[in-house]
Order: sequence, then structure tokens, then C-alpha cells
Amino acid sequence: MNHTATLAISMGDPAGIGPEIIVKAFAAGQAGGCVVYGDAQVIADAAMRLAFDPDTGRPSVARIDAPLRRADLPVGVIPVIQAPGLPPGGLQGLALGRVDARAGAAAHAAIVAGAQAALRGDVAALVTAPIHKESLHAAGVPFPGHTELLQNLCAGAPVRMMLANDALRTVLVTVHMSVRKAIEAITTESVLETLRMTQSAAAHWGQQHPRIAVAGLNPHAGEGGLFGDEESRVIAPAIAQARSEGIDASGPHAPDTVFMRARNAPDHPGEFDVVVAMLHDHGLIPVKYLGLDAGVNVTLGLPFIRTSPDHGTAFDIAGRGQANPASLVSAIAMARRLAAAAGNAAVSV
Repeated sequence: MNHTATLAISMGDPAGIGPEIIVKAFAAGQAGGCVVYGDAQVIADAAMRLAFDPDTGRPSVARIDAPLRRADLPVGVIPVIQAPGLPPGGLQGLALGRVDARAGAAAHAAIVAGAQAALRGDVAALVTAPIHKESLHAAGVPFPGHTELLQNLCAGAPVRMMLANDALRTVLVTVHMSVRKAIEAITTESVLETLRMTQSAAAHWGQQHPRIAVAGLNPHAGEGGLFGDEESRVIAPAIAQARSEGIDASGPHAPDTVFMRARNAPDHPGEFDVVVAMLHDHGLIPVKYLGLDAGVNVTLGLPFIRTSPDHGTAFDIAGRGQANPASLVSAIAMARRLAAAAGNAAVSV
């Protein structure tokens, strides 16, 4: 890796709040060492829409051709690499806060360019600003979100989504699919693979033996088979195999209480370090309820580090200057810590 201190940020959907929170993170000095992949005019337009303190000034935007070392990145400037594959007609006249095929195509181009830079080792990690799934679909992109798109770019490597904040970490067995299809996708093999990936990822956080709680699928974890048998038939065998491999996994635990038990707070030390949840909403609702500002999405299983904010494009406030960059800042900080752990000794995150 040539530029281990440089991170890539993909600009996200240009009709959403991604460009705005990127500009705000740079303006606050919290995106140092980052290079944006996307459209320089979109980032410049976002900066022009925002009011800045006269003493600090508006950050300028500069197009560069390749990632620079962190020490060579100018202070107060947002460096942007124009992503190959942007809409040939440009993005002039793009309406903010609306689904648009051009916006989806631009977001896709930025993700691909940032991911390819990470795969080449040009950057230490990829931080992705929010995208809109309908815009991706309108652009003909055959993937429902970042996770599946990045998985495809990495030759189909098995991946998992983790959402984390200071109080709670959850890893999902299934992600963007209907509940009906998700239940069919929950197998002993998929649960076991998730446990193995969680254990492996935790080693990079400085936790060689994380306490992993496995949430059940059904109410009260099936209540002994009264409400479903997936716990005994599918999930418990995966836990048993994981434990035989030295993984500190327990459960299946009732999904309506396990997150409360795992939450780590000053007056409530968590019983577990991470919770593995079967379904998207089972795992993400508890983390997001604790606050969107500090939540970070981490993709496990990729050959590079990828983090993102835990919120969406917020079309309802796009262009109004109201977007909070806190989750993006947290995602940048998490990527930085994970990159340090991968390149040096493991550190706690």
C-alpha cells in the first residue's frame, strides 16, 4: 500500500445530503487525509450553498488526478478525483431531493472508482456517503445497495453488514431482501459463516475473544418450539459448531431483550461485545434508536476497509444546509482506526 494514511470518500447520491456532509466534514477539519471520488462540480456546488463563518471561510475544491499522501494534501481544500463513468451529459440542472437516473449513475461511478482505488492499495479505506436505492435502480444498477455492489466488485466474496456505535455493535446474517426470502436464507451454514467473520473482524479491533450473542429469529427465540423451530433446527447447531472452533458464541437469545443486555453504557456494562442478528431490522433498529449521529456501517469480509454513515440520503432536507455530518465523521474516524489496526498492531475501536 503506497498511501496508507489516505482515505477515499465516495460522494454518494448527488441529489441527497452526501455532498453537503462531506463539505461540512472538511470545513470542520474532520476529514483530513481524505480524497473524494465523485464529481468536483457537485462538491463545489454543495459548498456554495452553505453559509460559513467569515473567520474560517468556505473550503475550496480542487480536482486532482490521483490520491496523494496525507502530508501532501493541502489544508482547507477538498481534493476530488473525477470518477470515470459519470453521466456524459453532466449533472447540470439536477433537482435535489428527487430520484434521478443521472444521480444514481453518478453515485455508482463514485463507488466503483473509490473501491478500485482501495483494491489497488492507493487508499487505506473507503468511506461511502449515502446512496438512494431507487436512483441506482433507475440507472440500471442491478444491486440494491453498497454491500451487494462492493461484494460483486470483489468477485462475490462473502460479506456481512455491521452497524456500530459506542454502545452497541450488531452483525447481520441477512441484509437487503424481503423477510420471506431472508428466512429462507438463514441456514446453519450462513449463521456459522457470520460467526466466523465476526470473530475474524474482532481480531482487528483488539478483541481476540469477543463475546458474541446470537439473537433468535422468532419471538422469545421460539419459546421451545412453540413459535417456530429455526432456533433449534438452524441456529443452535451453528452456535455449537462455532463454540467447538473456539468462538465465544452464545444463544439463541430472545431478540427483544438481547440488545438491551448487550448495550454498553457507563452505568450498564454490556454482557456481550457484539450481537449477531438474523434479520436487517432486528439488528439495525436498536443501533439506530440509540442515535444516528454516532452510528457507523462497516462491511465485513471485503479485501479492504469500508465504512459509511448509518443514515440515508435524507431527500427531505437535501440542499437546505441542515444535514448533520456527525455520522460521516464517525465513519471516517472508524475507517482510520481500522486502517491503523490493519497496518500495525491491533487497536480497540
